Amino acid sequence: MRAAALLAVLLWQAATANQPPVAQPGAMLYERAIRVGGGERQGGSGQVCAVLDAQIFPHAAPSLSDVRIFSTQQGAPGEALREVPYAITLSEAATDETETAHVLNLRAKPGASKGSALITFDLEMPQRAYTDVTLDLDPAVHDFIATATVTGTNDVGPGGERDKSVDLGTFRLFDLASQHLSRDTTIQLQETRYRFLHVDLKISPAQGKPAARFVPVMVLGATVPPSREAQSVYTTVAETSVVVTKGREMIAMFVVPARVPVERVSFELAQEFAGNFSRAVKVTALADGADDGGRAALPEVVTGSIQRVHSTDAAGEIRTEQLAVDAILGANLQRAAKVEVAIDNDDEQPLPVAAVRLEMRQRKICFEAPVDGASLALFYGDSRLAAPAYNYARLFMTSQALVAELGPEKLNPKYRAPAAEVRPFTARHPELLWIALIAVICALGMVALKAARNVGR
Repeated sequence: MRAAALLAVLLWQAATANQPPVAQPGAMLYERAIRVGGGERQGGSGQVCAVLDAQIFPHAAPSLSDVRIFSTQQGAPGEALREVPYAITLSEAATDETETAHVLNLRAKPGASKGSALITFDLEMPQRAYTDVTLDLDPAVHDFIATATVTGTNDVGPGGERDKSVDLGTFRLFDLASQHLSRDTTIQLQETRYRFLHVDLKISPAQGKPAARFVPVMVLGATVPPSREAQSVYTTVAETSVVVTKGREMIAMFVVPARVPVERVSFELAQEFAGNFSRAVKVTALADGADDGGRAALPEVVTGSIQRVHSTDAAGEIRTEQLAVDAILGANLQRAAKVEVAIDNDDEQPLPVAAVRLEMRQRKICFEAPVDGASLALFYGDSRLAAPAYNYARLFMTSQALVAELGPEKLNPKYRAPAAEVRPFTARHPELLWIALIAVICALGMVALKAARNVGR
């Protein structure tokens, strides 16, 4: 019995030796008020969401594990604080990934003018909503302007026959490589779900260029990215208007604190600038200091491009613009990092860049607002805390919610630094605890074996 009692005590100590501390507002260094807008709730669930800005990440624990919301129970003794469960959301595109659309009934049609071609084909689309459709045209074919007339239908016969089809519009595609401009072969539709698209592609050489050989086999396929209706929303992490020209590059510099996510770089041009351009962009991030092994940190490099083409000619209008580059950086996840954004002007005039921004996907903290009108505050800054496990977060579903705003970050006036924790002997030497457990189990086994022998006699 004594051995059994000792075993129970040891198991209890093993279970409680490494329990994380309970979240207490007084032990958290930072505080931000939460202001719920929108007036009275209109009979809904009372769900409220506030956007998390970049300021919270350097001062909170990794993965925001120490973030807590507390409400003040008005009229309670000492204005007692009550912990409010929450869930954190991350803005992202639709879960559908980029898919392939199969090309059917590809052929040439007569009637095109000299040097031009009329290519017709059907696309078998994914069974989901979509907006953009990018044609994969032979990359060796340059300097063309094309008009794509698109109709949608849910039924296509083996020879391309369609009983009913709906006109979805006419779109301009182009390649202006010899003009040092970009290539755009994306058909930008309104969101639709038609099972098949029929495309009549009239393609001609770009103005002043010799006729290329345009044939059906130049249509290699098509890809369908997630619908634009569910694209990511971004929050600014850092912004600068200081852009320095060095040689043929324009460079903007940032210092990003540790743990602040950076997932995109966007550019703003002077409003009066209306020129066409295509520029390569390089983003270089270097963590401050050495890695965990004492080695100098290696730079992280992400490349991309920005472009704008606005032009009108006898064939119609071309309008395309891309002023952002996806750049998911990891160099700043553990330490502060220096980020350099460089635009390569090549031999062209420098772009009139008004601002360069580092951005992260929008993150929101959502919770049920208290019905008693209690004041709310966000606390963080206690690295000892483990991430909370709320039933609210497990059952949380995004829905229409009131908008809340976080007040400015300030030091918690009631903060008291936690006393130096004296860890119990069993926590400081867990191997001894396991040795004792094994010894007790062996002793119990020997007692049981001896008792079994006595019973046998």
